[in-house]
Amino acid sequence: MTRVDPLQRIVRPPTASLIADQLREAIVNGDLAQGAQIGESQIAARFGVSRGPLREAMQRLVQEGLLHSIPHRGLFVTELSNADIVDIYAARLAVEGGALTAILDQGGLGAAARRLDKVVRKMAAAAARGDAAALSRADLAFHEQLVAESGSVRLQRMSKTLLIETRMCLDALTDKYARPAELATEHAELVEAIRTGDQDRARALLDEHMRDAVARLTAASADG
Repeated sequence: MTRVDPLQRIVRPPTASLIADQLREAIVNGDLAQGAQIGESQIAARFGVSRGPLREAMQRLVQEGLLHSIPHRGLFVTELSNADIVDIYAARLAVEGGALTAILDQGGLGAAARRLDKVVRKMAAAAARGDAAALSRADLAFHEQLVAESGSVRLQRMSKTLLIETRMCLDALTDKYARPAELATEHAELVEAIRTGDQDRARALLDEHMRDAVARLTAASADG
């Protein structure tokens, strides 16, 4: 008798995954504002789905830290305080610093630098045309690529959540750059340090970049 494989190919992603993706994008883009309450019945009606997959999707976002539950009140979009910003960037520095160590230790620095440099060129082009949204996307893409160059799936997994949280407030950061081109320049300097294998300079540049981002973001929060 021929056995039927119980694990059949999934043609399309589960409904809960699709809902989570859309909710996540709405949160990080600010379409669902920080602090906003998520009305379960209204969201279910907008998606045209039952509450089962919606609740599963929202639970995923709770685990990611994008939503949080207040007893007897419901689910709300997480509001990032200055303490949260400091914590996010401290965690990013730990993860990306680990990735940087792996890159510098494993060789192939020229190839890694070339891949990172492609992203820097996108940042420079976005800065030149004054496209803050594209600059933010390229900035995040650079750091995603930096961690990917480490070859560590675990660092990439940790980085993914941190970069999602970063997206929630990155627009405020780009608005604080008097000359957006300086963001591309900072990243270009880091790429050059990687290319030449200058470990001390690479680490110092990454640390300075993170500290500067925290200062700008917390200032933006205070101004708001």
